Amino acid sequence: MFWRGVLGYLPVNIAQGVVGLLTIVLFTRVLTPEQYGVYALAFSVLSLTQTVLLTWTEAAMARFHARQDADGRLPDHFATLYRLWFGLALVAPIVAAGVLRFAPLSAPMKVAVAAAFAGAVVKSLAKLSQERRRAAGEVSGAALLDIVQTVGGFVLGLVLALVGLGGAAPLLGMGAISLLCLVFVLPAELRRSTGGRYDPAMAKAYAAYGVPVALSLVLALVLSTTDRFLLAAFLNEQAVGVYHAGYSLGSRTLDVVFIWLGMAGGPALVAALERGGHPALKDAAHEQAGFMVLLTLPAAVGLALVGRPLAQVMVGPDLSAGAGHVVPWIAVAGWLSGVTTYYLLQAFTLGRKTLMLIGCMAIPAGANVILNLALIPRFGLDGALWSTAASYGVGAVGAALLGRRACPLPVPWAALTRCGLACALMAAAVLAVPAFGGVVELILKACAGAVVYGVAALALDAGGVRGRALDILQRRLKPA
Repeated sequence: MFWRGVLGYLPVNIAQGVVGLLTIVLFTRVLTPEQYGVYALAFSVLSLTQTVLLTWTEAAMARFHARQDADGRLPDHFATLYRLWFGLALVAPIVAAGVLRFAPLSAPMKVAVAAAFAGAVVKSLAKLSQERRRAAGEVSGAALLDIVQTVGGFVLGLVLALVGLGGAAPLLGMGAISLLCLVFVLPAELRRSTGGRYDPAMAKAYAAYGVPVALSLVLALVLSTTDRFLLAAFLNEQAVGVYHAGYSLGSRTLDVVFIWLGMAGGPALVAALERGGHPALKDAAHEQAGFMVLLTLPAAVGLALVGRPLAQVMVGPDLSAGAGHVVPWIAVAGWLSGVTTYYLLQAFTLGRKTLMLIGCMAIPAGANVILNLALIPRFGLDGALWSTAASYGVGAVGAALLGRRACPLPVPWAALTRCGLACALMAAAVLAVPAFGGVVELILKACAGAVVYGVAALALDAGGVRGRALDILQRRLKPA
């Protein structure tokens, strides 16, 4: 199931990667630094609203689908979840009205925040459909829905930015396309609850599982967004724009790989545990972890090494210098965040001990707030960067230690060691390339790094890549 998902979700992640980079390239040029800062803050509001109110129903849809399918209770499953979702969604406009009425926001910021609240609701409802498809193994359907939202939202957001809607434009584009997708997918999804009934006991079980997941994700958002709000408070929206441009360039580049693996890996781990117990889970998790390290560690190291020329090529001239300084720090933080989110924290959802997630995420979130309050006033942008990297490091260590009490997952020490050595050789090759600047430096360093890492990984059999490559080759050469 894992490898089928890896291949099936590859087009999604190609689309997300391309759109993510184009978002940085074009919106940092079409929007002013202040407008880009407004967009960054409003996007944080969207993420926070969706997570606080609605994400726990999405988590329950994904985690309990296999169990309810085996018990023949899928109609009750859908009826219960959709009733819960619609009840929670009614809270969003009430909160939005309060924020827009009483918060001291500028007019452009109010428009962007209003778009964020509306977008959170429609994106979450579309997310329910996507999580159902993923849990059911409908890879192509889930992939198509994601691609349409990603590409369509970007294109419409860009058009709206070009006609002068400022920092609200990307959010309006995302929300409008998600709403359009719902016109086509929601009727069929709601019909799946036909014959089902709302089950209070089922709802209680879903809340017991999903609410702690949502609270932990709120803390994760505190960890990832506090720096922007504090930069706006202590500095200005332009500083937020610089930080968000570099942060997006670093994190989105890595997120493409982590989300790809997570889309395939999460359902595969649940299926392995439900069908084969802990022995099957251990084998599946070890395979996934080794493959994750093989792909993501060199991506993070390479990103840190080419941060400056990458920003010169990808980010608008008003933001590129500052963004280039941000990227290497975010490469470190992004790798720690990805490994924590898409592997280490799986222990708590697999073990259905999601209350522990809250404590696990409270530690790095609290550290991030304290460090940002202490360092941003004194060191400005650098203070936010140091705080972010340190906080994610604390979070990774905490998740690894606490996760062993929930559902022990193997740590791929051999893959970490061999991939780390291959990355060291890659770094030496990249640093030997002169700093020409711009696209020439970026291409030469990227090519040198990719070749050296590829050769070293094969020679060291990092992450079992040599055995897997030979297996694929043998299958292709085997007579039909």
